[in-house]
Amino acid sequence: MRHNKSFNHLGRKSGHRKAMLANMASSLILHKKIETTVAKAKALRMYIEPLITKSKDDSTHSRRTVFAYLKQKEAVTELFRVIAPKIAERPGGYTRILKTGFRQGDAADMALIELVDFNEVAVAAAKSETKKATTRRSRAKKSADAVEASEPVAEAKPKAKAEAKPKAAPKAKAPKAEAKPAAEEKAE
Repeated sequence: MRHNKSFNHLGRKSGHRKAMLANMASSLILHKKIETTVAKAKALRMYIEPLITKSKDDSTHSRRTVFAYLKQKEAVTELFRVIAPKIAERPGGYTRILKTGFRQGDAADMALIELVDFNEVAVAAAKSETKKATTRRSRAKKSADAVEASEPVAEAKPKAKAEAKPKAAPKAKAPKAEAKPAAEEKAE
């Protein structure tokens, strides 16, 4: 039965579960991505996201609190020196879980859990997509504005010239227009 069960116990006693999650979290911090089962990846996400949030505040107290969970000095140092500055602007969602299929031996559902800002392929793709999107939008706006701005100016100048020329020209053109047909009539 699931009475008041707020997290997955992963079929282990509390000591084994805490040690396993601490080791997996340290591995994730040091290697930036690990492959595990989907259930363990979801449990690890709940375990590590508060620690990453705490690492944004680089104080002795937060370092000691994180060390109490991770129990590895190298992982704590990596978290506070490398990861925290890179995710400082992100409000949450520091990890990504990608399902990779089923394990060969027992058909367990496998997943890849990674730190979002450390996947170079996805970060490069996101930057190129955002650059393309903003460039297209700004070009469309600029070209539309430029076309709208250039058309009224272009139309206004010829209208002024056209209005000025016909006033003087109709007097000269009207007799010529009448003269030509009269000349043609005389020739016929």
